[in-house]
Amino acid sequence: MSNPLSDLIAEKGVLLADGATGTNLFAMGLMSGDAPELWNKEAPEKITKLHQDFVDAGSDIILTNSFGGTRHRLKLHNAQDKVFELNKRAAEIARAVADKADRKIIVAGSVGPTGELLAPLGELTFEQTVEAFREQIEGLKAGGADLAWIETMSSPEEIRAAAQGALEAGLPYTFTGSFDTAGKTMMGLHPKDIHGVVESGEKPIALGANCGVGAPDILSSLLDMTEAEPGATIIVKGNCGIPEFRGENIVYSGTPDLMADYVRLAIDAGATIIGGCCGTSCDHLRAMRTAMDTHTRGKRPTIEDIVSTVGPLRNKAAANSDEAPRRERRSRRRA
Repeated sequence: MSNPLSDLIAEKGVLLADGATGTNLFAMGLMSGDAPELWNKEAPEKITKLHQDFVDAGSDIILTNSFGGTRHRLKLHNAQDKVFELNKRAAEIARAVADKADRKIIVAGSVGPTGELLAPLGELTFEQTVEAFREQIEGLKAGGADLAWIETMSSPEEIRAAAQGALEAGLPYTFTGSFDTAGKTMMGLHPKDIHGVVESGEKPIALGANCGVGAPDILSSLLDMTEAEPGATIIVKGNCGIPEFRGENIVYSGTPDLMADYVRLAIDAGATIIGGCCGTSCDHLRAMRTAMDTHTRGKRPTIEDIVSTVGPLRNKAAANSDEAPRRERRSRRRA
């Protein structure tokens, strides 16, 4: 079925997604532990600036400031009764920026994990999880989001619940996992198996990987995903290097040149949507835009090509790892 994202892919071939939400909001004054979603009401001008900066840097897709927008996340800030309001406002802010741009910009409604474990590991039922995601996505739809952008997931069951919530709310969707534990997600999902997560109903527009532990590892996951389904529409939105503490601040090690190399490798490996996650600034995005616009797709890279260009893997590749991922709760949000 036709949708704005698929239409733009058909027009441009490869799209640039945006950069880090958390990292850039912290630079604007957000305090650690605060809910970014509350800024949709309390500091909308800062969210507008973030989206505008991403558009000006060349992004084709901007993600709403709603990653922690389920009732379960917002409950940590006594805002569980504001799910619809905060998500609607998040989408309205992004929609206003997109609509005044001089080119087509996709507004993707960011949907992160609930932070809870689903039964039988936890107390949250599948039906309750679907309802929580549907509630959030209805707000995003009301505010003008083009699709639900389900991201940073580790549990296949939670992906399925978010996908069902999107469909019940009447929005198409994409989803990405975070393959950050021995090359797999924390709940043991292998990159090559992501294509079979949603087995029935309307399939995602695109799927793939985000966050994780840096460019080399997400490119390794990309190779697994494109080898398993060469014709799939794949997203990679990798972290900008590795976080390092400098005094009290967290700084990511990736340079604009490294992220430009990452874009070229991602295109060669078969990605259709490429962006940056934690640590990715507008300086990085501008270099990524230039790389995307000037690169001619070349041969499919090997792991050795990736390592020689953007550095070593932090984890074993999923295909070479027998380590069982630990089952634990994820941190609150992507940075």
